[in-house]
Amino acid sequence: MAERLHKQNRLRQLRAFCHAAQLASISKAAERLSLSQPSVSLQIQALEKELDTLLFERRGPRIRLTPAGDVLLEMALPLVDGMDKLPDLFSSRLGEVNSGSLDIAAGESTILYLLPDFVGRFSEMYPQINLRLHNVTGRDGMTMLRADDVDFAVGSLIDIHEDLVYHPIFTYDPTLIAPLGHPLVQKARISMRDISPYGLILPPRHLSTWQIVDLVFRQHDVPYNVVLEAGGWEVIKRYVEIGMGISIVTSICLRGHEKLETRTLNEYFPQRSYGVVMRRGKFLSAQAKSFLEILDPQFFEKPPRDISDNVGEWVLPKRPVPSGIPI
Repeated sequence: MAERLHKQNRLRQLRAFCHAAQLASISKAAERLSLSQPSVSLQIQALEKELDTLLFERRGPRIRLTPAGDVLLEMALPLVDGMDKLPDLFSSRLGEVNSGSLDIAAGESTILYLLPDFVGRFSEMYPQINLRLHNVTGRDGMTMLRADDVDFAVGSLIDIHEDLVYHPIFTYDPTLIAPLGHPLVQKARISMRDISPYGLILPPRHLSTWQIVDLVFRQHDVPYNVVLEAGGWEVIKRYVEIGMGISIVTSICLRGHEKLETRTLNEYFPQRSYGVVMRRGKFLSAQAKSFLEILDPQFFEKPPRDISDNVGEWVLPKRPVPSGIPI
């Protein structure tokens, strides 16, 4: 009996430790676990005493993993994940995926253009599963992944670090869009210098699209002029349609019914990938596996791509890159 209680306490301690490490906060871990902050602190202290090591550096309310804490987190997180998802794993082994929940983080473009058909098929096949789409930016998506608030993320604009892996699935062309009858599309070949005189409509400059467009124009030593900053591809397409300017978009946003002239720009901007990002070592529930197999039937047969930074960004041709420009 005493041994069983000891194992139960150790699981509680490891769970408290993992959540505190993921959230970098004991108070946030306590809130997630529906426990008091002193209770979580005591569990972590008991674990440190048992292991005879310091797991966190404490600086007031802020905590940071020690090297020993990093090692324990790598070992303990899959165990805690597996125990917390045991019912889902059991159902998966029995071939049952009839209940539970699935949380996916994605940007607005991914939710609007890429996911609807897959979400529709999943909901039709598994109507009892509670599917939640979280509309987030790339940075917020990474935070949710690390905190295990979502099962995985789908998109293009998520920076990847050592604790995350990327599975590219879809590719889309960089595309020039212009109003109907625009003189640019009469040309057999459109160069960056041809585009230069016309005003561009681009997403806000803090987003990657602006940075990439800026880099390519600078690589070709060609000036450009932005006449309007607008958030969202639908807004940009509408203002191009009414003649406010032209734009360079990713073909994921083009549905075929727009009143626009389009020309691919693969000569200057390589294709852009969209795929799945998840925490390294993440336990995948039966619900998550089922959705990923709908998204890509060969998902589990292909290795992920290990990229240290800027996954999903446009990877530029090998030309000299001006210093100080993010890629």
